[in-house]
Amino acid sequence: MSTVAPAFPLNPTTTTENAATAALISALNMTAHPEGGYFVETDRDSLRVPNPLKDSSGDTRSASTTIFYLLTAQRSVGRWHRNKARTVHTLHKGRGRYVIIHADEVGEGKTGRARVETFVVGQDVSKGERLQWIVEGGKYKTSFLLPDEETGEESKEGLLISETVVPGFEFEDHDFLRPERLRQLVTPEQAEELAWMLRKE
Repeated sequence: MSTVAPAFPLNPTTTTENAATAALISALNMTAHPEGGYFVETDRDSLRVPNPLKDSSGDTRSASTTIFYLLTAQRSVGRWHRNKARTVHTLHKGRGRYVIIHADEVGEGKTGRARVETFVVGQDVSKGERLQWIVEGGKYKTSFLLPDEETGEESKEGLLISETVVPGFEFEDHDFLRPERLRQLVTPEQAEELAWMLRKE
């Protein structure tokens, strides 16, 4: 696993976004997301489909939902969480690192060493940066902002992506990773390295 460390302060001295980022948030009508960053739902399909998700209420779900999601220098981390449904991510601008714990390969409630995957999303595909990535349901994911340039120190407008969830997102199909579950899923060394991206209670 590549070294996973924050590129921007986790507790910035100011919560004021720079002018370009603030203008983007305003133009897209975004609000703070409970995972970190900002979001706005841009589509919720009116088509209802049978609910295929285990252990969730409701007979149907929207066929799909889509949001814009933005990480900024002031809100630079999307905390560990998982969705029951499949999520397709599409990059619009900026760079970031994603870390995935493949908990679905271990089994719910079971103890075992899950596979941990990490990759950079960005425009430089020649270096392996991804423009699009898919996270299947049942996997824990987290993300954090990287500088616009590999050797740089700033992100002018943050990391802006779209997320399309199939079937459509409902908060009851979502949960945050808890410290004890993290320790069950990965090695002690990995748990120590990854704990800073847990949601603060």
